[in-house]
Amino acid sequence: MSTRLRAWLFVAPATLLVFVFLGLPVLATFLTTFGDPKGPFSTYAAFFNSKFRMTVLWRTMEVALITTIISVAIGFVTAWVVARAPSRLKSLLIIAAVFPLLTGVVVRSFAWLVILGKNGILNSFLLKIGVISEPLSMLYTQGSVIVAMVYLFVPLMILTLVGVLEGIPQDMTDAAASLGATPAATFRQVVLPMAVPGLIVGSVLVFTGSFTSYATPQLLGGERQMMMGTFLYQRAMVTFDWVGASTIAAVMVVVTLTTVLVMSKVARKLNPVAG
Repeated sequence: MSTRLRAWLFVAPATLLVFVFLGLPVLATFLTTFGDPKGPFSTYAAFFNSKFRMTVLWRTMEVALITTIISVAIGFVTAWVVARAPSRLKSLLIIAAVFPLLTGVVVRSFAWLVILGKNGILNSFLLKIGVISEPLSMLYTQGSVIVAMVYLFVPLMILTLVGVLEGIPQDMTDAAASLGATPAATFRQVVLPMAVPGLIVGSVLVFTGSFTSYATPQLLGGERQMMMGTFLYQRAMVTFDWVGASTIAAVMVVVTLTTVLVMSKVARKLNPVAG
């Protein structure tokens, strides 16, 4: 038996499981959308011709993009501090970063209801110090969803970037500085190109997680800030429109895959090794 055949036999069971439990359901979802009597693409035409549905799609993409940008900014700075910290302090900082992940998404999202509510912690504090004269309406806004999303996904960004930034030798940044490079030039020409793989992976995780999120938009956005995840649930479990729900799911899959492909292309352009 050849080595190549042995390798194929070794991975065949795992490949079969992935195809059966992941590939087939996704394929069935796509096939459902093409069974409408009005035509194979009528469900997609109805989706993209609907102003409400397109508003939900663009809102979801906007929230996911803003969440990703903020998470990259916060996560990169935090990961750099962690990567350059002494060993003992580094362990404590990583534990602090991972700690929010030990609680469920619903619990962490619900905590923001307590913080941002009209009688919540933030409004009470602002009233007490005299910054505002009456409680602000912070819940069920796009801002509240983004804040909670950033809180949810920044730990993933930090964990993704720490390993990459640790792999950048201190000697390289010191050498750049000794050659007269400013901190900004060192970051742009040394640190950033080598951090591209971690930035790409972290950005994909945050964007796709935000784009497909359900619990956080439902709790903090409600009907006024409906996103694709909550819209999918409404179609499937409230109106029982399975074809419409399958169409929404198919659009989400296409957007997610497109994001991954685009980010991979960007990674190869910025750093060929990252591709």
